[in-house]
Amino acid sequence: MTAPDRQEAGVGVLFTVTTAVAFAVFLVRVGREPRRLGNAVWLGVAILSAVLLLIALADRVPWLGLALRIATGVLVVAVSVVLPVALIVNGVLMWQRERRRLANLLSLLAGLGLAGCVAVFTVIGPHPGRWVGAAAASVGLVVAYVVFLALCLLGYALLYGRLTRPRRVAAIVVPGAGLRGEAVPPLLASRLDAALRLYRRAARGGRGPVLVVSGASGPGESTTEAAAMRAHLLDAGVPADRVLLEEEALTTEDNLRLSADLLTQRGLRGRIVAVTNNYHVFRTAVIARRRHLDMAVVGAPTAMYFLPSAFLRELVALLAHYRRTNVAALVVLAIAPWVVAFS
Repeated sequence: MTAPDRQEAGVGVLFTVTTAVAFAVFLVRVGREPRRLGNAVWLGVAILSAVLLLIALADRVPWLGLALRIATGVLVVAVSVVLPVALIVNGVLMWQRERRRLANLLSLLAGLGLAGCVAVFTVIGPHPGRWVGAAAASVGLVVAYVVFLALCLLGYALLYGRLTRPRRVAAIVVPGAGLRGEAVPPLLASRLDAALRLYRRAARGGRGPVLVVSGASGPGESTTEAAAMRAHLLDAGVPADRVLLEEEALTTEDNLRLSADLLTQRGLRGRIVAVTNNYHVFRTAVIARRRHLDMAVVGAPTAMYFLPSAFLRELVALLAHYRRTNVAALVVLAIAPWVVAFS
């Protein structure tokens, strides 16, 4: 075996071991506590390592090399053209259909940002000067880090939604999501309808679980979110004595903490399940773990046009939970190209 062959074999072994270890760590962590944000990162590392292993094997397997080149081309087009355009279109749609606030414009801003990065990298070309090259590499590493975390979180959030299948439910918590005056909008109605389905399944052959509706009144709301949700549930046939109101919560963390406190005060024990929209499930679960609450989380359907901005909002919020780690990583990635270029 020649030296290049030995080197190639060594790289293959390295990535094989890395992939196996990363997947093993991921499975162990999920088995112990599926609500950890780090689980998403370990899943991403395992998949990335597996992709690098395939790249290392591409020279030995002709069809694999061709498949990877095709996949790379498709990925480049998707990231540089399809994704920015889709995000911009979605941002315009959100501007037209939802309240005009920053949280609802994240997809538009992300699309414009990606389009700007693509334009800049296209203009500077493959052989920029030292200063331009360092700046481009700095931006590229920061964007790559954020995109990697976004993909990790998206993939694991989808997986987590399938891991949660609660049984023998004692209480169901429904966090508020904003009203239109006194009316329950479709987003919040989908949570309540999912909670109703869970309530009716758990009520078969006996008394149903307690439903806790949680939420204070916000700007432009003429009643509390909890009161509006209670009226919705009563109209659907839930007995009044099975619905508890929590009318002080202003955030998701408040929803979970104050609802759990209310159940404790009433002496209610057993499995607690929070019902929120599907894009919000994993962050709600992370918050529950950080607050040491033994609470599962299940998701309700969300309109497709709402999902991109909603997911980006969840991404920003999750990164903020671990802001020290993420800020440190971003600073290192932003500075490293300059150190290399001028060292």
